[in-house]
Amino acid sequence: MQIPRSRRLSVPLLLLTAAVSLVVASPSAHADGPGAGTPYVVTVGDSYISGEAGRWAGSSNNSEAPADALGAHAYHDNASGTAETIPRCHRSKSAEAYIGGGVSGLDLACSGARTNTTTGDYFKPGIDFYDDGAGNLGQAKLLQQFATNHNVKLVVASIGGNDFNFASIVQSCVSDFLLSPSWNPDYCKDDSSVVANFTSANVTAVRGRIATSFQNVRTAMRNAGYADGAWTLLVQTYPSPIPAGSGFRYSQTGYTRQDTGGCGFWNADADWANATALGTINSTVRAAIGQSGLTNTRLLELQSTFNGRRLCEKTVGLYEEVGLSSWTQPTAVDKTEWINQIRTVTTVGSNYYIQESIHPNYWGQLALRSCVRQSYTLNRGGTCTISGTGLLSGEPRMTLN
Repeated sequence: MQIPRSRRLSVPLLLLTAAVSLVVASPSAHADGPGAGTPYVVTVGDSYISGEAGRWAGSSNNSEAPADALGAHAYHDNASGTAETIPRCHRSKSAEAYIGGGVSGLDLACSGARTNTTTGDYFKPGIDFYDDGAGNLGQAKLLQQFATNHNVKLVVASIGGNDFNFASIVQSCVSDFLLSPSWNPDYCKDDSSVVANFTSANVTAVRGRIATSFQNVRTAMRNAGYADGAWTLLVQTYPSPIPAGSGFRYSQTGYTRQDTGGCGFWNADADWANATALGTINSTVRAAIGQSGLTNTRLLELQSTFNGRRLCEKTVGLYEEVGLSSWTQPTAVDKTEWINQIRTVTTVGSNYYIQESIHPNYWGQLALRSCVRQSYTLNRGGTCTISGTGLLSGEPRMTLN
């Protein structure tokens, strides 16, 4: 067919325009990566951000059923949802990373993690570049690999508690409570093994390791192609898991405080844990931010986040104590604890893990998720606290001040 003279020049132009349009519209024209694609929140660190204890919504000594919010697959984070990618990292489905609203999440944190990778009965990746050549990688290495092909906007870190030997401190406090009488209590606060964690020299050493872990996050992001201003590091402090001595609903006389409540601390040790131990850990985390030299950081203050919902606090109770039978009841979030009980040999024959002890549970994890979402949306840090009763879009009502 003969093309009229007046239209001959327009045909190639139309073809070229169509070709350009196809190139621009094609999803394969560019890969996701720094600044491109779905935005991501990535969490790194330890059990206080991995989702440890996130299966349980409150506690009951009568049955697991009332508090079992997520079931047997709660920590299964592999592609098929049938097993853990790293055994005992306990990255639960209720963890902070998954803020939603068009933002995807990745949980790289691991229960038991220190600043540096450790190996033993279970592999615990630290925030470093560990690579044993057999597929075991540190969290900074994993972050670098992921960020290369995904648009990571916010990295949230909780780290340092295990460098202060948090689990061993709790074990010492509970052991001292159970093995000494109320008329002559043996306090953990003056045990040599506990005090050693809070010497000036050890605090300085831990602060340096935390600062290095933050620098490792920055290096990972730089290696993945990010400018420092293209993403943010949100560092969170640790929440208080138990009240001061006067706030316990169980007497320290006898064994009820541990046997029933799962919170075996002497009043004096609980006071010390809040004022000295937790205070020192959190001040060390804050100081490490400055020592790291990172300029793109925010601080999420969580020390008082769970006040009123802490383990054994007078304002909440076990399901059988508050007249409820299921975590699905409307008032369960307000009347039950947001911190998991401290368990010992009582885990035998149950679905509970000892490592879940004294960690934010399902309610606590969702509360922290709300805090992270607000930080992301408002583009700032702050202090996150309970702001009301009931649930808002399935989560506790929290406010970032």
